[in-house]
Formats: sequence, structure tokens, C-alpha cells
Amino acid sequence: MSFNKALNDEEVFSEMRKMVAFIKQEALEKAREIKVKADEEFNIEKAKLVRQEAINIDAAFQRKVKQADVQRRIAQSNNINKSRMTLLLTRQQMLDDLFAESRTQLLTVTKDRTRYEKFLSDSLLQAFFRLLESEVTVQYRKVDKDLIDKLLPDVKSRYEEATNQTINVQFLDDYLPADGAGGVIVAGNGGRTKCNNTPEARLAILEEDMLPLVRDMLFGQSPNRRFFN
Repeated sequence: MSFNKALNDEEVFSEMRKMVAFIKQEALEKAREIKVKADEEFNIEKAKLVRQEAINIDAAFQRKVKQADVQRRIAQSNNINKSRMTLLLTRQQMLDDLFAESRTQLLTVTKDRTRYEKFLSDSLLQAFFRLLESEVTVQYRKVDKDLIDKLLPDVKSRYEEATNQTINVQFLDDYLPADGAGGVIVAGNGGRTKCNNTPEARLAILEEDMLPLVRDMLFGQSPNRRFFN
């Protein structure tokens, strides 16, 4: 037989204190667990943020490095192009000066009477052979009129003997420039076909034909050149 004994006030307070202590202890432990978990999550999130920021910083740094490299390459290319252009302009100026000097030297040809007489004779004959016309016109400097009159009979004779055909030559009143280097311009086919045998015209052809050779002689062969005549 059992009896339920009622608790007095002191015992009730004691039990209540135990329950409060238990609840408090449980709360403290739960709070510690929450704090530990929160700290762990915070540290994980912080590590992620730090890692992401490090990645962002590294990416930004790499972009700046690439940008700096691109700018360096652009600057280097611009400097190379500028240097190349300066070199090309200098070379072209040297060639222009060379050909200008050659054109000046042409004027000395007429001062040598014997040499110029042969040049005129050969120029007339060559023009006749190139045109192979029975009717031609001849243009020359006014100062060369007497010399042309002197040379023409022999030139015509040589041409007609070589081709077995006659040639009728007419002189134009439109003379070549007096300050030019002389020579002749012979036209056939009613003026539609011309042979310019002035020293200036011959030099212009020579400049074009000899330019690669002259450039190689002055500056050497280009390392970028792949084909050679």
C-alpha cells in the first residue's frame, strides 16, 4: 500500500529550481550549438567571399596585364611602322635625288656635239623602225633644226635600204621645249602612234626598269622579298 505524500513549499521550490536549472542548461547548450554552427557557417561564407574576391582580384590583374601587353604591342607596332615609314621616305628621297641628278646630267649630252649628233641619228632611225610607217612626223627642238636637216637624208637612206620601203618625213612646227635635253618624238598613223625618243622619256623608262636594281645596289635586298628576277 502506497501513500502520496504532498510536497511542502520548500520541496516545491527545490523541484522548481531543478527544472529551471535544467531548462537553463538546455538553453545554454542549445545556444552554444547555434553559436558554433553560426560561426562555422560564417567562416565558410567568409572563406567563399575571400576566395571569390581573390579570384576577382586575380582576374582583374590578368586583364590589366593583357591590356598593358596589348598597349605595349600597339606602341611597338606604331614605333616600328613609324621607323619603317621614315626609312622608306628617306630611301625614296635618295632615289628621287639620284634620278633628279640624272635628269640634270642629261642636259650635258647636247654640249658634246659629236655625241649628241649620233644620239639624234640613232633616235630617228630607231623610231622609224619601231613605227614602220610610210608617213611620219618629227618633233624636235628648234635649235636642232639644222642638225636634223643634216642627219635626215642618211637616216632615211639606211631605213629604206633595210626595209625596202620609202618613208615620207614631215616636220612639226610645234617644237620641243628649248630647255629640254633634245631628242625627237616621231609619230605615225596620223599621229595616233608615237615613239618618244627624248632623253627625258628614255630616262623615265630606265628609272622604272632599273629601280629595283638601283634600290638593291643602294640599300641591299629586302629580307621580305620572296621572288627575284
